[in-house]
Amino acid sequence: MPTKIIMLSVWLFAISTSASGLAVARTEPLTLAQAIDLALENNPQLSIMQARVAQAETELSLALANYFPQIKVAIAYQHTTNPAEAFALIIAQRRLNFTGMDFNHPGGVDNYRPQLTATYSLYRGGQDSHLAAAAQLGKQASELDQVALRNRLINHITAAYFAQLAASDVHRLNQHAVTAIASELSQTQHYFAAGTVLKAEVLSLQVHLAEAQDAELHAFHAIEIANTMLKTLLGIAVSDTLILADKPPAPEPSAPDAIADLLAKIHAQHPEIQAAEKRIAIAQEQLAAARGAYLPRADAYVNYGLNSKNTDFDTNRDNVSVGVQVDVDVFNGFATQAKINKAEHEVAIAKEQARQLRLQIESEVNTAQINLLDALRRTELAALSVHAADEALRMVNEQRQAGVVTVTRYIEAEVARDKAYTRHITAHYDALRAEAELKQHAH
Repeated sequence: MPTKIIMLSVWLFAISTSASGLAVARTEPLTLAQAIDLALENNPQLSIMQARVAQAETELSLALANYFPQIKVAIAYQHTTNPAEAFALIIAQRRLNFTGMDFNHPGGVDNYRPQLTATYSLYRGGQDSHLAAAAQLGKQASELDQVALRNRLINHITAAYFAQLAASDVHRLNQHAVTAIASELSQTQHYFAAGTVLKAEVLSLQVHLAEAQDAELHAFHAIEIANTMLKTLLGIAVSDTLILADKPPAPEPSAPDAIADLLAKIHAQHPEIQAAEKRIAIAQEQLAAARGAYLPRADAYVNYGLNSKNTDFDTNRDNVSVGVQVDVDVFNGFATQAKINKAEHEVAIAKEQARQLRLQIESEVNTAQINLLDALRRTELAALSVHAADEALRMVNEQRQAGVVTVTRYIEAEVARDKAYTRHITAHYDALRAEAELKQHAH
């Protein structure tokens, strides 16, 4: 993947995970390992993902709650003049007296009833077990999503870190070129004033100086852009200071495995693919739960309470009801079938999303492998170019000392040498970024 495309993807990821001012400005040099640790501790997207894992654990607790008895305590007050209800309440209050009672006109009756009710689901067509299994899979999928996000964050931190190091190395080369050309231009202007060189030499050096200054300015801005991306990924405010440790260049990555071996390994352990498979299983469990609504539901219940005409409760007036209730939905406006149809579509969607994700990851892995092979080859060629450019510069310098070539020719050789070094630096860090991309998918 070209460097600009890599940095664009890093930039988009950084925007999606950004936060401002969450970390203290760092004035000491930061190594890559320290940058990764800081991001894992401070990046807001990881905090959000951790909350989603906790949310999935709560969903599992809610699903498992159906396996426990449901106990309620309540108190009710009722006043009625309905003869049937009033007569029933009088009996429940243990106040029935056949002497002098007008059963057709009992008058108003007050009833206070504190009660304790316990219910237990005996059978719900397997819905509870399927929903609990779906919740357990949901927790596992959230944990895998967290691992995948962590891997992507590490990859983008690495890419931004290497981008800044590469830009810094190129900037130093450009600064050296600007200083060297400016010095040569000053001397040549002095010789031109003395009439010992032609005006064309001065003009040529001015052109080379302008090109070197333009390249130096682009490299400086590249450092600032990479530094800003890195700050955003770390959760540091753009106005804060972030300095990278100036360490020796990392060794060249080794050649990647064959694409078939890489894909086999990734299919077996890639967290995003595993999470997608979990979501298929979740949809299938939810479909089974939806189909279970056609089956009978059986609940056992126990109700203990007492009835009194006032709040002066007496346990001599208590009563207990125990029973089992079985329900079957005969017709509910096709709601059950609609829920089943919806669940079937969710299964189909989950399968297609998993297939799409697998194709996307395969493409990313294939691209990263090609980029790594390309960068390693470019590194080899650039190393040869650097050697040839150094030798050419040495020979031109000897010729210049002998007065055989012009200063312009010497500057051209020096510029060619700097470009060779720039290509080598770029290829080297491109290889490191491609290797980090492959490692992200392989872990």
